[in-house]
Amino acid sequence: MNLRVDQASVDRCRVFAREIVAPVEQYIAAHSTRSVERAVLRLLGVDGVNADDAPLPNVLVDALAQFDLQSGAALAFGKALAQTHLEPGDLARALGGGTVTFASSAGVSDAAARDAVREHVEKALAQIRARRCEREERLARLPQLPPPLLYVIVASGNIYEDRTAAVAAAEAGAQIIAVIRSTGQSLLDYVPYGPTTEGFGGTYATQANFRIVRDALDEVSEKLGRYVMLTNYASGLCMPEIAAMAAVERLDVLLNDSMYGILFRDINMRRTFVDQHFSRALNAYSGIIINTGEDNYLTTADAVEQAPAVLASQFINEAFAHGAGLPDEQIGLGDAYEIDPDLPDGFLYQLAQAQLARQVFPNAPLKYMPPTKHMTGDIFKGHLIDAMFNLTSVATGQTIHLCGMLTEAIHTPFLSDRMLSLENARYVMNTARHLGDEIEIKPGGIVESRAAHVLRECETLLERVAEMGLTAAIEAAVFADVSRSPEGGRGLEGVFERGDGYWNPFEESLQK
Repeated sequence: MNLRVDQASVDRCRVFAREIVAPVEQYIAAHSTRSVERAVLRLLGVDGVNADDAPLPNVLVDALAQFDLQSGAALAFGKALAQTHLEPGDLARALGGGTVTFASSAGVSDAAARDAVREHVEKALAQIRARRCEREERLARLPQLPPPLLYVIVASGNIYEDRTAAVAAAEAGAQIIAVIRSTGQSLLDYVPYGPTTEGFGGTYATQANFRIVRDALDEVSEKLGRYVMLTNYASGLCMPEIAAMAAVERLDVLLNDSMYGILFRDINMRRTFVDQHFSRALNAYSGIIINTGEDNYLTTADAVEQAPAVLASQFINEAFAHGAGLPDEQIGLGDAYEIDPDLPDGFLYQLAQAQLARQVFPNAPLKYMPPTKHMTGDIFKGHLIDAMFNLTSVATGQTIHLCGMLTEAIHTPFLSDRMLSLENARYVMNTARHLGDEIEIKPGGIVESRAAHVLRECETLLERVAEMGLTAAIEAAVFADVSRSPEGGRGLEGVFERGDGYWNPFEESLQK
């Protein structure tokens, strides 16, 4: 199944997308954030909490903010390493407890600081490379079933219950498991420490929790003879830190969008743009696939009207991702089956949108999200709508497929709900596996005309955004009908301009 797509228009869209992100990338290059610096310290070996249970990366960066953060956390930490000759973990505890201060090593030369840090940078990068190689070895030995890869969410609030649910979902056929974060964690400007057993609407993203589920999925992967992938969320005020932890614990997929936090969590856009760049550089190096959040546009605005904005956002996300070093094979652009079920020919509109994305981004592992907005609690109709979503996904060759739940809009899914959802998806995708190869799109028909319209409107929209600038476009509610101010939202106080001597040793290594 192929659409006749105007390639010249696609090329122009990519040119506009690059024009849109270029000024933002200039801003990114001149700034850092507290969360970026905390991620640097984590990679250097800073972990744990102080006597007040405050995470040590926060404690150290907060102390540096009163001293000299403009040069970057790595330089100050390196000076303290050179002065004390302590290991990073021991030094972090000493700094956190007040027995050592950054001021006491201020006289150490920058060259000595860099030398002291270098071995720890190399150790961190070697660990990330090893985890990436481990993933590649396991995928070669325990290959996945063909895409669309069936993806389900577990979200109990208790990591040990999530572990049980994740294993059960894998045994029922899930190929990707997401442990959804506790409601509101994206607004926390710190990462909780250790395993957690409390959470509302999800479970806290912590390094210990990542490890618990990763170990369980590795065990069940060996049992099933296929690698089960693990997903979490690198969004919000701790986006770079979560990317760092995910790289170390071998997560496979991270939700990581250039604008999601701005639009849907009211996080300051400048903070988000800087944070997403460094987090994506980490993802590129670690081999983690990102998932973008265009599906969320359709929960706040009409799916038919917002279709061009969804495509435009995909182009913008792709441009930002390329700027951070991500190859196409790691850019999981998002969309969703959120069309009104009462719309005549709605299925054809969805087919057009999904196939258009597949052809415009041929090497991207596209992420297709299920119906939620128009699910009413009628489980029988909901199951049928999910089947239409499943059919669209397999016919258009989507890659990552979040299974819809028949009990959407009623309650958090039970294990039995997930099993029925997986059975629905497996049946449709098996019985219609090569449907897309057998279909020819009617020239000038509904599907082709709809796709052509969306692409034309997307090009027009991108041209307008390029003229006005991305920050002004967001303020004008161009995306998802949501307006945000460049000076508003959470986290702006955590953004700072880099000084002349700023140094981030990972930044210069990640994209080599």
